[in-house]
Amino acid sequence: MADRIAIEDISPGVEQGRFAAKAIVGQPVNVTAVIFADGHDVLAARVRWRCTQRDAQEGTAQDWHTETLTLVRPLGNDLWEGVFTPTSVGTHEFVIEAWWDLYGTYHYELSKKHAAGVPIALELQEGQAHVARALEHITAGSEQARALEALLAKLKAAKDEKEQVALLLSRDTLSLMQQCDPQHHLSRSAAMPLDVDRERAVFASWYELFPRSEGPEPDRHGTFNDVHARLPMIRDMGFDVLYFPPIHPIGHSHRKGRNNTLTPGPDDPGSPYAIGNEHGGHEAIHPELGTREDFRDLVAAAREHDLEIALDFAIQCSPDHPWLAEHPGWFAWRPDGTIRYAENPPKKYEDIVNVDFYTEDAIPGLWLALRDVVQGWVDEGVKIFRVDNPHTKPFPFWEWLIADIRSRDPSVIFFAEAFTRPAIMARLGKVGFTMSYTYFTWRNTKPELTEYLTQLNESPLRECYRPNFFVNTPDINPTFLQGSGRPGFLIRAALATMGSGLWGMYSGFELCEAAPVPGKEEYLDSEKYQLKARDYFAPGNISAEIARLNWIRRQNPALQTHLNVRFYTIDNDRIVYFVKATPDMDNVVLIAVSLDPFHAQSGNFELPLWELGLDDHADTHGEDLMTGHRWVWHGKWQTTHLTPQMPFGIWRLRPAQ
Repeated sequence: MADRIAIEDISPGVEQGRFAAKAIVGQPVNVTAVIFADGHDVLAARVRWRCTQRDAQEGTAQDWHTETLTLVRPLGNDLWEGVFTPTSVGTHEFVIEAWWDLYGTYHYELSKKHAAGVPIALELQEGQAHVARALEHITAGSEQARALEALLAKLKAAKDEKEQVALLLSRDTLSLMQQCDPQHHLSRSAAMPLDVDRERAVFASWYELFPRSEGPEPDRHGTFNDVHARLPMIRDMGFDVLYFPPIHPIGHSHRKGRNNTLTPGPDDPGSPYAIGNEHGGHEAIHPELGTREDFRDLVAAAREHDLEIALDFAIQCSPDHPWLAEHPGWFAWRPDGTIRYAENPPKKYEDIVNVDFYTEDAIPGLWLALRDVVQGWVDEGVKIFRVDNPHTKPFPFWEWLIADIRSRDPSVIFFAEAFTRPAIMARLGKVGFTMSYTYFTWRNTKPELTEYLTQLNESPLRECYRPNFFVNTPDINPTFLQGSGRPGFLIRAALATMGSGLWGMYSGFELCEAAPVPGKEEYLDSEKYQLKARDYFAPGNISAEIARLNWIRRQNPALQTHLNVRFYTIDNDRIVYFVKATPDMDNVVLIAVSLDPFHAQSGNFELPLWELGLDDHADTHGEDLMTGHRWVWHGKWQTTHLTPQMPFGIWRLRPAQ
């Protein structure tokens, strides 16, 4: 009873189906598998898929859908491929099925023998027998039965072998017989899980701000209501997601002062990551930000500007968090009755203590309480969570929590703020995180960028890991930006917006803020510890360029994913040159970025004419997507000149009509 047909190396798959591969609703899922059997019989294969989201909610199974798999040419590698398109978000599964194609085998053998001119009288009798057997297993009076009866009558009435061969080898006969195939030796793979997200999981532009810094006067604590005034500007720059650091009450004990000092002044607001005081914990709102109704109004107002609010989910507590008194068993206490404060050497967080997920009292109480925190904000209309340091919390916790939340609302997105080892970052994607921060922040040279973007396009990362190219964060003031001025900010903005469908920036980037703590990748006068007033119209800002980059992304589908980067030749090691195109090559965008913020750089680069089916001397239409200027390119090799004032070029390529 063992399968005679082998089905191996199924893609997409993550660890042979232990974890779900990632997909996007409405976008094709390309499926491949190696399928073979003993002997020389022709095989047939298909992919069957269905959404399983309703299973958990209603206890009912959705119908299976089917798409045909085809053998990849040239023959010999046994690779089959196909495609299906999920139409809803949530959990899905797919299986690969294969069987002996009896008539396909007969069709192949008859065509070879007929072409070789060998006697085929017996083969013609076998052909009629195939049709007669198929008729025996088809419902009488059905459309297929009538077609088979007509075919059998034509075969019997044929005046010679030539007419019989034509009937038996016709495309219509092959299609009809495949519809009636008994599927001998049918084999089925194990079900492969697939997690289907909404489009914002793969294409979005993020903007981060501290609501408390949005007050009308420099020293007045901002509120949710103050943020309303910023929404049009953020929308006009082309952003989709507005992300807030924690908005919860801030602890008093060991509160940090300006520039992370241990001696705060009476008016210092403290770090929002020191969560919890007498006003509540993770479920509460800092009183100076406003009321819950104010928050709801802001979520609704943002939606009217096509912006979605994202919240920070940071599983850490100030020493004043209510949980320490209400649930002391959720923490690991030291022999002297204290709790170790958080550390990330050389950084110290004296104002923060951590929960312990595996104390006797923590399971299930702590896990359920944290789940309820997330669900509470989901109920308030928040569907995106940036998760602080998820790699320092248990993988089983995240796998359970994300699945639990998404079983009720599969549109919820979880963004991992994990700057750690590659295997850990990938594992977070496998257990359910929708997207992640990346090493992009520290990839500055041409070899570094080429290697990293290539890795993100290859297995296993392409199936489980979606990169969000944040150019800066409140914690990270990249070394490259500290001394490169306005050109450096333009360079990093171009690389981020063009390199990935997901990118983000922390407010102040558009003003080219870069003053560091000497010798560190940290901001001087960090907004994490103080209010920070800004003039967003200050001279030298790059808001218009950011708006144009985001507009270009929205107008060009090729730029709405990270999975289609191809690097091509340019004869200058200070310029990185890559192309992004849709699978049908209808949208082809060329990107050249100078990595030198101080000097002009020129280079000769190749147009990928062969990708468009054109010869090396063809004419093509070019369009500068930053300026709208258009021209005709002649031939394969072209030249670009990039200056610090405009250190990148973004061009759309079209065949000449």
